[in-house]
Amino acid sequence: MIGKYPAKLDDKNRLFVPAKLREELGNVFYVTYGFNGSHKCLTAYTEADWNVLTENFNKLSIAQRSGATSLIFINAAECSPDKQFRFGLTQNLLNYAGIEREVLIVGRAGQAEIWDAAEYEAFENENLSPEKLLASLEAIGL
Repeated sequence: MIGKYPAKLDDKNRLFVPAKLREELGNVFYVTYGFNGSHKCLTAYTEADWNVLTENFNKLSIAQRSGATSLIFINAAECSPDKQFRFGLTQNLLNYAGIEREVLIVGRAGQAEIWDAAEYEAFENENLSPEKLLASLEAIGL
């Protein structure tokens, strides 16, 4: 998944799935807490990726399944877009990410992230330097 797509949260806490992400996300996907650096956002996982996360979680010891690790699952929402390709988000998820109205949905390799637009702008400005971009390219082998 790639690209960034502006969106607006409607009065029923729904977002429109961008056309370019519809096929990749599928008919059912999962949204939960996410972060990028020190910035909070939401992360959307395909059903297949969510199943892998669930399997990995279930393999953890009881001690490892407590705390923050369990919060990813406890606060997750199963999303099935309607005929207009809208999906709902819980108030808890919106509060966590500070999302009020203006949103950016961004593709990040195998997941999509859902950001409050102002928070994403701060994240991008913080990371859009030649030094940080070069370090990122080197980290992924370019």
